[in-house]
Amino acid sequence: MTDSALVEAARDFNRFYTNFIGVLNKAYLDTPFTLTDARVLFEVGSYDGISAVSLARDLQLDPAYLSRILKRFRNDGLIETRPDPADRRSQFALVTDKGREQFEELGRRSSTQIAERFRTLATGEPQSIVSAMQTIRSLLDPAVTPSPAIIRAHRPGDIGWIVESQARAYTTEYGWDMRFEGLIAEVAGQFLNRFDPEMEYCWIAERGGINIGSVLITNGGDGIAKLRLLYIDKSARGLGLGRTLVDECIRFASAKGYRQISLWTNDILHTARSIYIKAGFRLVSEEKHRMFGPELNGQTWVLDL
Repeated sequence: MTDSALVEAARDFNRFYTNFIGVLNKAYLDTPFTLTDARVLFEVGSYDGISAVSLARDLQLDPAYLSRILKRFRNDGLIETRPDPADRRSQFALVTDKGREQFEELGRRSSTQIAERFRTLATGEPQSIVSAMQTIRSLLDPAVTPSPAIIRAHRPGDIGWIVESQARAYTTEYGWDMRFEGLIAEVAGQFLNRFDPEMEYCWIAERGGINIGSVLITNGGDGIAKLRLLYIDKSARGLGLGRTLVDECIRFASAKGYRQISLWTNDILHTARSIYIKAGFRLVSEEKHRMFGPELNGQTWVLDL
């Protein structure tokens, strides 16, 4: 997509989203407030008092326009104002009990509106929307600090996510065909159907409620654990999550008495191979194949425990 096409696509999305959230509506959420009114009341209600100078700066509002909104709120009994101790020329605003009731009602209506929109979507689509929102904000807002990743056990739906996310990623990045999706679906299905919680485990890396990584340990028999389906979403690469997940596999396999961990990969997956080498795995065999379309060099690595 050309630069001009990217700009037009962004503008088109802006027009859609301003309509979606009702920026131009005079009655926001079926209340007497505009969206700007609601945002000002939200900011005042979220703090134990805030100065007009801070409000104008944070919301990028004209001070005179903001002053008129605050005056109307004061006349309606929604806020109280007093001189700002840090700047006697400015006002310091606090919500009244009436204002807090209105502030909380706006929050309930907003949550209800979003929940109703999400209920019309297919399973997983609300998560995709929130993930896209988080990506947009993290890229455009330098003040945003990404939430930390957590590592947890798999839950219903996670194994399906593993199949979908890896199939999309490897098809897009490496041009592998649908036979790769068939392979990971087979591995994932066997894990669920034969799952032994005493000797097997699935780790999911999650950030802000969104899955961003995964790995499995399965029982290969004869004291050998198999490390399967290591994956880190491209939005989370560079955070060290791949090494963290592999370390979890090693700790688990050691604690369960496995004598060795074995894994199969392809040499073009340079980042994963680097993780395995640093963790102490050694290459024991390799062979050319066309299992997923392009010619690849498959490799088997092992770690003695």
